[in-house]
Amino acid sequence: MASFTASSVSFSPVSCSLKQNQASSLRKASLSFSGKGFPSHRLPALRFRVACAAKPDTVNKVVNIVKKQLALPDDREVTGESKFATLGADSLDTVEIVMGLEEEFGIAVEEESAQSITTVQEAADLIEKLLEQK
Repeated sequence: MASFTASSVSFSPVSCSLKQNQASSLRKASLSFSGKGFPSHRLPALRFRVACAAKPDTVNKVVNIVKKQLALPDDREVTGESKFATLGADSLDTVEIVMGLEEEFGIAVEEESAQSITTVQEAADLIEKLLEQK
């Protein structure tokens, strides 16, 4: 689980990632693993987002749905970082992918959230968030 305050970030033992340009005013970060600390470091004035990655099983299900929806060959590599547009999806394809995800996972994705999904990982993260709220 990741947590942050106005100016620092700390991690507990969960797989998390920081993405540039997606949160506010992060200036300092310190990491601690198994009781061993690393010094705090000043960061340039960048924006970060703290996000915990979805389970690999969820990502794999999303990959399979995307491949099926876009009729991609089995040997086409699709990962969490794969962007729908790079895979050849247009806006209609993206809507159909979201509909497939809703059906597979028994969730409802609001239109605003659906429009913000651009990668397989973002879709998997949203699915897990919605499943937690269920």
